[in-house]
Amino acid sequence: MKKKLLIVSLCSMLLVCSGCKKEVELKDGKEVVASVKGKKITAEELFDELKETYGSSAVITMIDNYIVKKEIKSEEDLKEAEEHGKAQVASMRSQYEAAGYDWNNTLAQYGYANENALVDEYANEYKKELTVKKYIGKNVTEDEINEYYEKEIYGNYTVKHILISPKTEDNMSDEQIEEAEKKALETAKKVIKKLDDGEKWADLVKEYSDDTGSVKNEGLIENFTKGDMVDEFFEASIKLEDGKYTKEPIESTYGYHIILKVSNTKKPSLKDSKSKILKEIAGNKLSNDEKLYDNTWKEIRESYNLKINDTEVEKAYKKSLVSNSNTEE
Repeated sequence: MKKKLLIVSLCSMLLVCSGCKKEVELKDGKEVVASVKGKKITAEELFDELKETYGSSAVITMIDNYIVKKEIKSEEDLKEAEEHGKAQVASMRSQYEAAGYDWNNTLAQYGYANENALVDEYANEYKKELTVKKYIGKNVTEDEINEYYEKEIYGNYTVKHILISPKTEDNMSDEQIEEAEKKALETAKKVIKKLDDGEKWADLVKEYSDDTGSVKNEGLIENFTKGDMVDEFFEASIKLEDGKYTKEPIESTYGYHIILKVSNTKKPSLKDSKSKILKEIAGNKLSNDEKLYDNTWKEIRESYNLKINDTEVEKAYKKSLVSNSNTEE
């Protein structure tokens, strides 16, 4: 005999009319949701109709959201999630508006009452990922933490740079692109020679740098650490002494850099870095194992003693776990 989930749980989520106040007050599932001549559809009937298709995903979403609220409480994590949501939406809005779409109409078409609703959705997905990272972090060893700290944790660096970018266009041949890169390298070397001859950094930035975002501040880039910049740029920066500049152009995907070291802060302690390290290690593990995210969520739900009292919904949930596992192979 089939077991029933609480009808209220699923139907209350499915029956609320978006943007209005008219709702069905649920008590025992016999309430009429809709009717036509000769037929009344009750909440219980609607539940039975929808649960096979939506029941498992709806219930698991509700459960996961509950777990997230229990696990992600710190102001730091909540702020991080909100900032992530805002950044994602800002990027999306910029892309849609650049393509000529009306942003508010786009939101409405996808069922969002306003921009904040979309921000909340992205923020919640981020909090779900933080929950997974937190769970994975419990199994990270001290050796892993110490190794990551030694190899990956640095202080913050501040430098100035001059960027010389190759002047290329989409329709150029390989030979033309190669020639443009050669000219850029020659220009970068010329700038270094001018610095060696005593010409002022500020003057050379204005004359040569293609990084328009930093030209006004003499090419200043402040408070970055490993992962914030391309590897070639960061590796060159940490090797410099304060007040010294690179004697050879540093090549990256952006072109050729001449980097002048300004300062750096002391490497943070292991204690102060531990939270970040655990998140980073967990993130790396997730990147290296496509199954880990779903498998971890399965374990998290089990740790919260997940019990599905409806036979069909439970069957659909188990089927989804198998399906996710197969599609990721």
